[in-house]
Amino acid sequence: MIGIALLCGCSGDQAVDIVTYSVQKNDTLGGIAELLSAKVEEIVSLNEGLSQQALSLIDEGKVLFVPRKKQRRRMKPGQATLESEKPRVYTLKEIDKATNGFEESRIIGEGGYGRVYYGLLRGKEVAIKRMKSNRLSEFFAELKALCKVNHINVVELLGYASEEEFMYLVYEYLPNGSLNNHLHDPLRKGHATLSWTARVQIAVDAARGIEYIHDHTKARYVHRDIKTANILLDQGLRAKVADFGLTMLAERSIEEDFVVTRLMGTPGYMAPECVRELQITTKTDVFAFGVVLAELITGRNAVVHDHLQPSGMKSLAMTMVKIFREQHPEMALETIIDSNLRRSSLLQDVHKVVSVHSSYTSCCAVYMSILSN
Repeated sequence: MIGIALLCGCSGDQAVDIVTYSVQKNDTLGGIAELLSAKVEEIVSLNEGLSQQALSLIDEGKVLFVPRKKQRRRMKPGQATLESEKPRVYTLKEIDKATNGFEESRIIGEGGYGRVYYGLLRGKEVAIKRMKSNRLSEFFAELKALCKVNHINVVELLGYASEEEFMYLVYEYLPNGSLNNHLHDPLRKGHATLSWTARVQIAVDAARGIEYIHDHTKARYVHRDIKTANILLDQGLRAKVADFGLTMLAERSIEEDFVVTRLMGTPGYMAPECVRELQITTKTDVFAFGVVLAELITGRNAVVHDHLQPSGMKSLAMTMVKIFREQHPEMALETIIDSNLRRSSLLQDVHKVVSVHSSYTSCCAVYMSILSN
């Protein structure tokens, strides 16, 4: 019923734990607040989209963040081990020093959440995500997910810090940046063109990371934002899945789709049923990974501007699906394969990755076939 407790990083009497609570049937906001000794307003402030009414019912299965006052108690046997598994809480002074006062030259990434800075923290190279305080739900979603995940193909969360205006997540540093930068205009961004061997290994690494969060953790997670920008590469071009800010928790015993109230994700990577019906499952990530595979094969962006399309945009996913429906998809595919992969010795391997049965008609079926092969 109650999940992981997350330290807020405060000190003294203001210290609180943030716990996760899985809503039960007929739960009300006021009832949850009373059960966990919290205030309704505090719960609402941590969870977007909640009604302020204490008697309002909340959807069963929804996971809420709930603040609880941190009680000082003596260490129990075995508790030291449990505490050591939590991410480290860094001081704001350490974060500031690590980034040299958030120096502009240290910026290695940027998005709607804020910026990512290169840093040196306690003698270790790190990446520090600086998030605006209005991104609280993404901050806690990522913190909660990565606290429970430990896999070679998932980026490691080292710790965090918080203040009134900003929140900070500290990760291991991956020197080769995102897959996106290596695929799209790599030379201008200071990268060599990826070989076919490197692309296959990156695909395998990313698939293993995604499979792990879907099937090999105590709680099943749906990432919801798999894309080349969220696949990071280490010194040896081995891949790790990153950015868990949109992650959703899924109960293992439940096979039905989640229905969400807002469309979140990245255009070009979202499955049609997600866009059309606001449904989220692990297949949502599978579809997005299929788009990543298409980018690895073609070198093209997931979505491009096209004034001939009603939406003004053309997706790589739809382009690939049309090719798979051709009478001779192998021939059609060769016209869009990345020019760096068109050597005859590589074409057979490329065809193996994208071979599909002609009876597949849906995007998800096409990409499920790609994964199974």
